[in-house]
Amino acid sequence: MNRKTLVLPAVVSLLAPALAACAGSGGGGGGGAAIAVGTTDRFIATKDAPAPLDPAYAYDVGSWNVLRQTVQTLMVQPRGEGAPVPEAAESCGFTDSGNERYACKLRPDLKFSNGDDVTAADVKFSIDRALAIKADSGVFALLSTVDTVETKGDEEVIFHLRTADATFPYKLSTPVAGIVNPDNYEKDKLRDGFQVDGSGPYTLKAEEKDGELVRSVFTKNPHYQGALKVNNEEIDMVSYDDADAMGAALDEGDIDVMTRTMTPEQINKLATADSDVDLVEMPGLEIRYLAFNTDAPRVKSKAVRQAMAQIVNRDELVSAVYGSQAEPLYSLVPASITGHSNAFFNKYGDPSVAKAKAMLEDAGVATPVKLTLHYTTDHYGAATKKEFEELRAQLNGSGLFEVGIEGAPWDTFVPAERNGEYDVFGMGWFPDFPDADSYVAPFLDKDNFLKSPYANSEIRNTLIPDSRREADRLAASDSLNRIQDIVAEDVPVLPLWQGKQYVAAHSDVTGVAYALNSSATLQLWELGRGVSD
Repeated sequence: MNRKTLVLPAVVSLLAPALAACAGSGGGGGGGAAIAVGTTDRFIATKDAPAPLDPAYAYDVGSWNVLRQTVQTLMVQPRGEGAPVPEAAESCGFTDSGNERYACKLRPDLKFSNGDDVTAADVKFSIDRALAIKADSGVFALLSTVDTVETKGDEEVIFHLRTADATFPYKLSTPVAGIVNPDNYEKDKLRDGFQVDGSGPYTLKAEEKDGELVRSVFTKNPHYQGALKVNNEEIDMVSYDDADAMGAALDEGDIDVMTRTMTPEQINKLATADSDVDLVEMPGLEIRYLAFNTDAPRVKSKAVRQAMAQIVNRDELVSAVYGSQAEPLYSLVPASITGHSNAFFNKYGDPSVAKAKAMLEDAGVATPVKLTLHYTTDHYGAATKKEFEELRAQLNGSGLFEVGIEGAPWDTFVPAERNGEYDVFGMGWFPDFPDADSYVAPFLDKDNFLKSPYANSEIRNTLIPDSRREADRLAASDSLNRIQDIVAEDVPVLPLWQGKQYVAAHSDVTGVAYALNSSATLQLWELGRGVSD
């Protein structure tokens, strides 16, 4: 067939009315053999992280993508983006004018995959459990505005919030708010290993080897009742060590679909090749950034962090490593999200070694400043090493820094970062939901997932609460812009770039354009067998 690259529009929210999720559990069935999906996401159970798929612990995009197939939430992001819609719930909404009381009524006849009824008490158990366990991943902070959970009968759940939170419906669409069966999950202990039991569109059969999940078989859940239309009977998701191995599997027909994370070289090749593989380009809300342990002696001085912000050339970084597949980013909040501002460009302008030198001299910082930049070797794609080589070259080329780089696998990298062992480290972020709050609170609020010692009282006590009071997110822009300006001044994190997303699939697979949403959520229920255009 002719080579086909589909580019989805950036303003996907405009499609929401026409593409909203279809009610009902059924549909499509799809027929045919299981659809094989490749990923480079890795799932490893270790001594430090023995429960990678427990909703009360999981807080990375790969684990969430397993949970979203299996564990049902009260709300869900609709197919065409936009505000969340009821999923396990029949209806949800604020019942007061101050956005502090949120009530949901469950769909009738909800059942877990084993046939047990899902009740309001199970919802309360699940939320209370995540808050009580308070896992060191920090995911519980998404529910930090919950004061108490009340039930009325078997079908009504009422959330009483500590403070106004207009983003709460979005938070109820995230896996930490997933409904779990008390028979399978202890109230005060995480569930180790790779077993997941829920009421979502699929059941999971986990195949593991040496403490790693290597294959996830998702089978359509016959008891599922919800808003999603499931277009296939089974998905076979295989984890590969690297993008090259995943690409070879696609070429050989061992998999039907290739998801995250492809290399820039693979994307360029697929975009120009004439084959039976279609490449779909989608707008993305993924960001990459450097994070600082602001208590570490080498970067404790704000001038050191500001000098790095003044030197780093994002245009050259993106051009050298990612080409047209990414764009420079000048704020924690990416472009296309309401409330975004180019705070770092507004403060620092174009890269300037002279300005950076003056900053360090004024602060009495001796040069060259010696630093190690840490990155993960197996979580964000093969281009990460090249990205850090470019950062090292830029900083060392200034003569003001003497920088080394050091990579580590994800299962080593994360515990070290959380234990404060790294002064400077690179991370990626996929939003919990498509709102500026998801780029602000997880980094800057109390119990932030980075375990950052940086704390700004104006941000935590005034600006974040003020922004959450605004149901009209445009009205929250003043608070959000002020937060971004403070971040550009203090530089607890240094935003680098915002990326696009890609999925490649053989032409007999349908629904590929909706298999991955802007928040990098896999929607495997969208895939089916048929003839694409």
